[in-house]
Amino acid sequence: MARLNREVGAIARRLEPGVLGAGLMNLESSEVFTWRGDRRFPLQSVFKAPLAAAALAEIDAGRLSLDERFTLKDMDLSPPWSPIADAWPARRDYTTADLLHAAVAISDNTAADVLMARIGGPGAVTAWLVSKRIEEIRVDRYEREVQAEILGVGPFRPEWKGEAAFGAAQLAVSPADLQRAMAAYQADPRDTATPEGMLTFLDALLDGALLSPASTRRLLALMSAALTGGRRILAGLPKGSALAHKTGTGPARLGVSSAINDAGIVTLPDKRMYCMEVFVARAPLSPEACEDAIAQVTRAFIRGLG
Repeated sequence: MARLNREVGAIARRLEPGVLGAGLMNLESSEVFTWRGDRRFPLQSVFKAPLAAAALAEIDAGRLSLDERFTLKDMDLSPPWSPIADAWPARRDYTTADLLHAAVAISDNTAADVLMARIGGPGAVTAWLVSKRIEEIRVDRYEREVQAEILGVGPFRPEWKGEAAFGAAQLAVSPADLQRAMAAYQADPRDTATPEGMLTFLDALLDGALLSPASTRRLLALMSAALTGGRRILAGLPKGSALAHKTGTGPARLGVSSAINDAGIVTLPDKRMYCMEVFVARAPLSPEACEDAIAQVTRAFIRGLG
């Protein structure tokens, strides 16, 4: 613990005035280390793992099926990142299974918003988490709301789909208004989690306390197939490790990275398993530098494990 406090603390100081949050749990002994474990951090797309769990719980309860079909309208689209929005209207039809894969493995915002609306909205996700005694993860808004509010562009419009159109909409926002919007986002308790809360979720997921065995396997497989975050936790793990995780990335503007996150379940080459997460908020660094800091924390975790 002393070594972890020393090494993680040194990394945290290099990020200042940005803030680092981190957590490590030994799944065999239940020993836990956290850095700013009770502080709330913006989730960004890390929320898509709890969202997918809530959707799979609806499948377990018989209120949703993997093959239910959705035909997307323009009002269903969400801001980038969203390959589904980019493909619309050439492709409009998706199944629940398609949306789960897109939301978790690809981190598609439209997929997440459509799934969330189907199961009752953000409040339903948070209520489900609370029912499972996971009280330190909040899901309060759709991605189309969060991403537009961070950047001060006003309510999202379907014609803003795609990187180019959404980027053009941002040009109308003055630097002062953008700074106010980003500061408000950092101070907002909505759509946040503590490192302790995220460890609780990951532990409960792997333990089978949240979902049926089949749904647990499905979500872990989707998290293992994630295409994002290769420079984060994964970059700090020894060769031969496995990672089932979900990343989150907020916008970087005015020299500040709003949120760069990674959270997941690590299996080391010797089969020891750990929950890990690292959150970086409002760091005056590039996203790439924040990703490197996450990899550095991961290496410190590995050294601390011996």
